[in-house]
Amino acid sequence: MASKKAVITCALTGVLTDPEQHHVPVTPEQMAKEARRARDAGASIVHVHFRSQEPGAGRLPSWDPQVAQAICDAIRAEVPDILLNLSTGVVGDDISAPASCLVAVKPELAALNAGSLNYLKLRSNNEWAWPPMLFDNPVGKIEAFEKVMKANGIVPECECFDTGILRSVMMFARRGMVPNPPHVSLVMGVESGMPNKPAWLPLLIEEMLPGTHWQVIGIGRQEVWALHRRCAELGGDLRTGLEDTFYLPDGSKASSNGPLVEAMAKLAVEAGRAVATPDEARQILGLRAR
Repeated sequence: MASKKAVITCALTGVLTDPEQHHVPVTPEQMAKEARRARDAGASIVHVHFRSQEPGAGRLPSWDPQVAQAICDAIRAEVPDILLNLSTGVVGDDISAPASCLVAVKPELAALNAGSLNYLKLRSNNEWAWPPMLFDNPVGKIEAFEKVMKANGIVPECECFDTGILRSVMMFARRGMVPNPPHVSLVMGVESGMPNKPAWLPLLIEEMLPGTHWQVIGIGRQEVWALHRRCAELGGDLRTGLEDTFYLPDGSKASSNGPLVEAMAKLAVEAGRAVATPDEARQILGLRAR
């Protein structure tokens, strides 16, 4: 399994990371340059969040389809062969805003948050890092997103924050709600979800349907790199980027997405994996050709 070429995704920016504190891209030009850095370092997919383009508001998310279109057009112009994977995460039942971005851009892939999670984090003094919140993704909401994706030729990448969500995705696939085999992202490192422990990966693989396409999203500092290494050894696909971590394996802070992807590509090669090109990624993942 580990001989399969590794598909690397780069998550270019995050949901709320302040560009005044961290060098995350915001504008179409910045996003395109970061996509180029990621592609040159070995990424074949970029995962895209959109930010407000108003002056001084780059830390805030945007679901304006014109912003989405401008950013994705800039990325496609700069890196024509790269695959796009759009974020869709919203709280509440109204999915019209992210759906409008999916319809405008028609990416190859889009995140499908596949279950609900109490999104929690404690500070060192055991106070809440933010007010406890429910990231609500009931089955009806999942079905609504999947309907939009199917109508626009978009493959859902099912994000799983805990083992119950992973097992639910396999039920969704058997019911025909999502493709079978499904595409799965194991989100590990959220404090109230699955920990970023490499030893969990073989157990999680046991819960997957045959042929499941899977990758790890490791949230944290340099400790996530042991998790990525084990993922590469077990044949999973790989994801990094400034949304997930700011830190390279040696503990230094990444200046851009490029060094993170370079480190991931090196890790893949050390695990005996070649890095897939975008066209190879399309074939591996069963996506539409350009």
